[in-house]
Formats: sequence, C-alpha cells, structure tokens
Amino acid sequence: MSLLTKDPDVAKLSLRNPIHFLALGFGSGLAAKAPGTFGTLAAIPLYLLMMPLSLPWYIGLTLLSVIAGFYICDKASKDMGVHDHGAIVWDEVAGLLITMIAAPAGIMWLVIGFALFRFFDILKPWPIRWLDAKVHGGFGIMIDDVLAGIFALICLQFLVYFVG
Repeated sequence: MSLLTKDPDVAKLSLRNPIHFLALGFGSGLAAKAPGTFGTLAAIPLYLLMMPLSLPWYIGLTLLSVIAGFYICDKASKDMGVHDHGAIVWDEVAGLLITMIAAPAGIMWLVIGFALFRFFDILKPWPIRWLDAKVHGGFGIMIDDVLAGIFALICLQFLVYFVG
C-alpha cells in the first residue's frame, strides 16, 4: 500500500513495510505540520508499555531502539532518496525513550520530559546542531535526537532531584 500524500518522497514508502512503518513513527510522521512533535507523541504509548519494566530492561530496550534506529532511519532515507526527511520520526521515538530513563511515574513527569525533549530537539544547542549538519546516514539522523534525549534526561533528573 503506497501512501496517499502529495509529497513524492514520502509516497515512495509503504506502511505495510515494517521498516517504513517504524521510520514513520507508526504513521505519525505523516502529519502535515510538526511531524517531529507527532512522532514524539507516538512514543508515549511505547514509553507507557515500557515504564513498568525494571531499569536494566528499560535501558536495554531503549538501547535496542537506538541501535535499530540507525538501520531503520538509514533504510527509509535511502528508499525515499532524501536525507533526514521530516516524516522519518523514529529518532524522536528513541529520543523520548532516552529522556524518560528512570523518570518517576506520573503525567507531570511525562509532560515535562516531553517538553524538555522537544525543546532540545528543536533548539539544537551545540554539539547537536553541528552533528545534525555534519553527520549523515542513519547515524546522522539518529545522533541529534539521541543527544537531545540525553540533554533532556539530564535536565529531567535534575528537576526530579531538586524539585520532585
């Protein structure tokens, strides 16, 4: 099933292809506006499923999402013929999972983690912006969101320690 879209690059993908389905964040990357935000929103149910796991299992699955993301994003990017197309949002999924490592349970912490991740993903402070511009392929697509997730994780844990 090809995608019904006006974007000819996205039309090269298929939600029936598991790699494309994941790269598009379960379809959330097809949002006409702010696909990165919708991709991050699509990560929330995955996070909620993983939240009850022990910390080693959570970190292991998060690491797996990052490692798999190198391939997923690279393959979708090559299939589209475009580096880091906005519809590819698996990097946002992995970034939110990183942000939420060891986060306390509760909607407030999820909202704060979401906001922090989006802040760093959009602002792209150094070295995130530099890596985003200089590193290509699946690793390049993923690495800026991995770092945004790490920055957000540090800030979230700071808030948990000093405020929570």
